[in-house]
Amino acid sequence: MSARRSSLTPEMNVTPLVDVVLVLLIIFMVVTPQIESGASVELPAATNPDKENKELEPTTVSLATNGFFYLDRKELKKDALMAELKALREKKPDSPVVLKADRGVRYSEVRGLFKSMQEMGFPGINLQVVEKKGP
Repeated sequence: MSARRSSLTPEMNVTPLVDVVLVLLIIFMVVTPQIESGASVELPAATNPDKENKELEPTTVSLATNGFFYLDRKELKKDALMAELKALREKKPDSPVVLKADRGVRYSEVRGLFKSMQEMGFPGINLQVVEKKGP
């Protein structure tokens, strides 16, 4: 009986561990691009954009090409967006706002939304752009 015990060597099966790690990796690769705040819009390019300030947590207002408004990732009509922004302004008066507008949206619409938010009294409204590459 003792000869039988010495011939058995314990082995760890790593195949299930590798499977779990690969599944987790795939999940993170799929979810990470969707974490971006606000709606997905194609931003206009600008030379020398300001660096992002990471100190304060901004509220993101997005304006898509199809005319939809988004507060962070929640789709709203313009009236509902304005009501939510007023409530946010009363609740957090120092909260900065980032305006993301698709480059296909008419400038007059972007400027009108910007002006409405300025009139509400937000301390800082930033237009989000991407850096222009090349000449």
